[in-house]
Amino acid sequence: MLYPSLHELKENENSKYMIVIMAAKRARELQDHPEYAVFGGDDGYRSKKTVGMALEEIADKHVTRKD
Repeated sequence: MLYPSLHELKENENSKYMIVIMAAKRARELQDHPEYAVFGGDDGYRSKKTVGMALEEIADKHVTRKD
């Protein structure tokens, strides 16, 4: 099963497309600057890849849409 689930992600943002854009931007940021990680590096994340890390941050409401 995927973590976080789409249901968890859609609690914060209704648009699947916006979730994808937010995750892509955050993943790029984590790849370029790993010191910006919310959960303190690889230890606090379930995922090993930056896209998974970004989705976890979106699910935990650490990353939100900028209007």
